[in-house]
This record gives sequence, structure tokens and C-alpha cells, in this order.
Amino acid sequence: MRRRCTWRIFQSIEYACEQDQIKQLHARYVLNLLHETRKHLKQLPNISHVSTCYSEEVTVCGDLHGQLDDLFLIFYKNGLPSPSKSYVFNGDFVDRGKQSLEILIVLFTFLLIYPKEVHLNRGNHEDHMVNLRYGFAKEVMQKYKVHGKKILKMIQNVFCWLPLATLIDQKVLIIHGGISDTTDLDMLEKIQRNKFISILRGKKRKESNRNVEIREINGESKVEADPAGNEAAPSLSLEPRPAQAPSMANRLEFSRWVRQTVQEQIEWCRRLADISDSEEEELTYSSVVSLTDLDGPCWTRQEEWKQILDILWSDPMPQEGCRANTVRGGGCYFGPDVTGKILEKYNLQFLIRSHECKQEGYEFCHNRKVLTIFSASNYYEIGSNRGAYVKLGPDLVPHFVQYQANKTAHTLTMTQRQGFTVAPISRVEESAFRALREKLFAHTSALISAFKAYDKDNTGRITLSNWATAVESVLHLGLPWRMLRPQLVRSTADGMLEYKSWLNDLAMEQRSQERIQSSLLEVIYRNRSNLETIFRIIDRDHSGLISFEEFHQTWKLFSSHMNIELTDDGINDLVRSIDFNKDGNIDFNEFLEAFRLVKQSQ
Repeated sequence: MRRRCTWRIFQSIEYACEQDQIKQLHARYVLNLLHETRKHLKQLPNISHVSTCYSEEVTVCGDLHGQLDDLFLIFYKNGLPSPSKSYVFNGDFVDRGKQSLEILIVLFTFLLIYPKEVHLNRGNHEDHMVNLRYGFAKEVMQKYKVHGKKILKMIQNVFCWLPLATLIDQKVLIIHGGISDTTDLDMLEKIQRNKFISILRGKKRKESNRNVEIREINGESKVEADPAGNEAAPSLSLEPRPAQAPSMANRLEFSRWVRQTVQEQIEWCRRLADISDSEEEELTYSSVVSLTDLDGPCWTRQEEWKQILDILWSDPMPQEGCRANTVRGGGCYFGPDVTGKILEKYNLQFLIRSHECKQEGYEFCHNRKVLTIFSASNYYEIGSNRGAYVKLGPDLVPHFVQYQANKTAHTLTMTQRQGFTVAPISRVEESAFRALREKLFAHTSALISAFKAYDKDNTGRITLSNWATAVESVLHLGLPWRMLRPQLVRSTADGMLEYKSWLNDLAMEQRSQERIQSSLLEVIYRNRSNLETIFRIIDRDHSGLISFEEFHQTWKLFSSHMNIELTDDGINDLVRSIDFNKDGNIDFNEFLEAFRLVKQSQ
């Protein structure tokens, strides 16, 4: 039911966007989505467990930082979340970019639709104090001037329920920042994570009447980002600690002390989150001790806080050891010896983390035992860095896909950007759409008559809605033509279709399919185990994409070496047929799909 309703919502949103009738989701639906997301997150453990047994592969994405085009490009290249395609988004969804809220809406929607396939880790920017400094709070207030405060407070409560880490096949640990020499996964699994609305604390306050001790860590805060993409934390301080507990012998006095301590901590948490007593908002429980905790682990709140701070804010360093991260003002720098001890202690193969911008979108360190993945391309400026995501199969060997969002992403239809026209689409889908285009071409005369019925003035143009109605009236297939339209008809700015031109394109496509020379593809397919090597040979600049020029030069060399006659027109037809998304480049997925189609035709 959720899935069917979601398709309808996307379809309605696309139609509204074509008519320029929608700017943003109504606050009521945003709050409903946040409420349902919080309900779901409260049921999850601190460390999510993912298995490659239930899906072909797991895709891990790093920081997105409000760059919606990067998220859509990932879905466009890799496919939407589904029962066979799991995703782990490793925190820092918000701040800096202009569309942080839209990213949350998309991710939370998929989390609810596919709760077993979509996993979200908390990052250091999923924190109210950080959001106040780096733009997300301002973005929400600008977009929702009336309900902005309510939405922000609900988001705070959602953020504090996000899981802290993810384990893939019990062998690969995914955390946002890093580790320290005191990282304890057993403690992390048992921490009541929602106590920490913010990992950062406000400046030191004197509260003489409450016997409160608050300590500043690392002095003044640093707001500016450093060249490595490290944002400094606001000044950090610990929350109030209660007075020493009285003896258990006096039950009445001990009970009074517990109630006073709980009330002090709740008041402190209210001030931190700016929540008033009158608002009907679920408060996170922030007491240091309660009656139910007396028989549990004896960790202090400071120890729990330090565990979370380290995994969200730490960075690797090439030197041995572990020292304070003075650049960020929180977390630590950890060396390869610390990594090795953690891997050995918990029988892990390697760590995946994010938190730092990398020029190529990913980077290994610590003898390839720590992998940084960063998914926000053009982070500092256009061309400054690529984004990347990593795919892990049952063998847990990482396969990287790099990309760089550009202006063409803005010209895609909403449905394309959300991944419904995934490039490359699956073999079954491609076969189905090819058969559908052939059927449309076979009914050209009937379609022209049906279109003319809606074109009273003989302009050669009809609305896309009338196109869908006319096609169904001719083919009688009972298909959702509006949803399929992006695969069959190019989007137009004014929502009108020149149907004669569209039918001519269909005819040219059919003739082009017949002309494409597949003999070279068939020869290379026999060596399909070396496809990745072939791709890298063609990709001369190692950009992760094959340009038309690179393809043309290499294919001319191959054709002469293999004694296959192939004209320039034949090469051009071939490269255009492999470029499924028509962006002028061929990525590795498109390259593989070309050979899958050859295999299907054999």
C-alpha cells in the first residue's frame, strides 16, 4: 500500500511541476513524514546490521550536504532503493547546500517504503547546534516561515534517534567520522542514543545553586572550514552532573535525590533544545541515572557522550597513536595502530567512514583498512572535487562509481532525476520499453488520427495529458502512460508535444537499431571477464567516464586489430546506443549493460 501511494504521489508531483503549480511540500505532510520516521527509528538498534545475502549488493553513500542533484544523480546511475538494492547513507545529509530539507524528505520517504533496504547513520551535522551555524536551520525557517520552528524541533527529535553505525555482514563497520583508542562497540550498542539531542554543548554557564560542573573542551570554537573539508565544532562542554548520590540505606532521601536529578537534567535539556513546557513535544530523556538504570551498566554520561563524539567527529592520521582533534574542536585523530586494534578486536575487515571531502570522492588510508567516501561533488566550487559511492557485494570487495553533477542534471524531468529512468535500466525493463516503442511505431497511422482528434486547429501539437489518453485509446494496454512518458517522450518546457516529430523520432530509432553493427560487441563479450580492464583502457584520462572521443579512438584501434570493418558512422551509432542516458559519456554501468543486451539477443 505504501509503495502504490508513493508512486501516485511522485506522479502527481511531476504533473504539478509540469504545470508549475508546486514549490514545496506542505508543512502538514512534512510533519507527518517526520512523525512516522521517528516512530520507525525508535524501533531500530544503535548499530544497524545489513547482509549481502538478501540483496545483490549494498551501496554506501557519504556526505550529501544539501546537494539534491548529487542524490538524484546517484539514483539515476545506480537505481532506486528496492528489495534487491540496499543503501546505507552515512550521515551529513544537511547543511551548507540549499536543499537539505528536500534530501531529508526523499531519504525518509524511502526509509519508510523500504525499511529493510534503506539505512541512515547519524553524522556530525545531524545536530541542532551545528545546524544553527551551518545553514540548515536558516533554510527551514526561510522555506516554512509559519511552521518552521515546529518542523525544526521535530527534526531535532528525529536526528537524535538516528542509528550510530552500520555493520555489513559483521565484517565492514560504517561510521560517519572515525574511532578512537577508547571506542567500544559493545557500549555503543547499549547507549540510549536519543539522550543526546546535540553532541555539542553550549558555552560554560555558572549555576551555583545546582552544584553543576561544566567543562569547556579545546577552548574557543572555530566556525570556518579548513581546506580539507573539516568544519570546526562549536565550543563543547559537558552537561550538568548531579551531586553525589546519597546512600541507598536511606530510601526516602535516595528517592528524593533521584527525582531532583531527573528534573534538573530535563530542565537542562529543555534549555538546550529551546523547548517550553507548554509545547506538546516528546522530550528526549536525558537523566544521568534513573531507578531502572541502577541494575544496568555503570557507564557515566560523560563516557557515553565521548563514545558518540568520537565516532561522529574523528579523522584518520598517518602517524601512530590517538590524539585530540584540535582542528575540529571535537573527536580525535586516530592512527593505523588504533585501526588495527579495533579491526582485530571485533574481527572486522575494514572501516568505511565519510566526514572529509576527497578530490576523487573516495580515498583509502591505513593500508586500505580505512575507506573515506564523500558523495557531494563540487563541494567548494564547480570542478573542485568528484562525488562517489561504493558498492559492496557478498565478497565485500569495494567497487567505486565517481561522478560530478553538472547543469544537465537540472534539465532532467523530476521522474528522471528521482531515478525512474535509471541509466542503465534493467535488462527486463529495456526489453519491455523496446517492445513498447515497436508497438507504438506499428500503430503510427492510428496514433496520428487519435492525436488529430485533440488537435482541432491542426497545429501539430497536443498536451502531454492528451497524448497519454490518445495512446491508450489506440493500444488499449491499460498502462500508466503518464508514469511511462519520460521513457517514451522527451520533456518539453511548455508541456506540449509535437506529435509528428515524435513519431518521426520513433521511426528513426527503429531504423537505427537495425543499422547498429553488433559484431564487435559480440567478439568482446566472449572476453566478458576482462570488461573492467577494457573499460579502464578506453577511459584514458581515468575519469570514470568514457567520452565519445575516447570511445572512437579505441574502437578504431580494436577494429583494425581484430580485422573487423567498422565505419565512422557505425562507431557513432554504436556509442550513441550505449549512452543510455544521453549525457555524452559512458559510465561503467552503461558499458556493462551494452554487453548484457548483446547476450540477450544471442
